[in-house]
Amino acid sequence: MTTEEVQKPKKSLQTLRGVVVSDKMDKTRVIEINRRLKHKLYHKQVIRHDRLKVHDEKNESKMGDLIEVVSCRPLSKEKHFRLQTILEKGKVS
Repeated sequence: MTTEEVQKPKKSLQTLRGVVVSDKMDKTRVIEINRRLKHKLYHKQVIRHDRLKVHDEKNESKMGDLIEVVSCRPLSKEKHFRLQTILEKGKVS
């Protein structure tokens, strides 16, 4: 058997949903992902926030939009995700 015949299973890409909290950078968006966890000791619901930098090639998303992102190769020091789809447009103020 050669290496061409034995194929490794493809790694599934991680997809996440978050709200755009900053669109000030060119082709980069900052999204916030909220998750609910149960505290181990006190058994209370706790909200945790994660902020990720996302690559937006066409500058399509705006602040307040709900977007879906997918993991990719590292594009910079902190950018490891790219925009997949805009699920819901934010409220225009």
